[in-house]
Amino acid sequence: MRDTKHLEKFAREKQQIEKEKKLFKDKIKAVEKGANGTLEYTIKEGVNKNKIADKRILKK
Repeated sequence: MRDTKHLEKFAREKQQIEKEKKLFKDKIKAVEKGANGTLEYTIKEGVNKNKIADKRILKK
């Protein structure tokens, strides 16, 4: 008898956790690409002054 109580309790808790995960997953919003000037940042000092920072410049 004791074993079934623990198994039933575990199953109920597992279902509750899965339900919460599903609800919160729908609330997550996608991040806007290039928001707050992160996509085309212009370098202000140095050899690459006034160039847009991209993969080629940032590797150096």
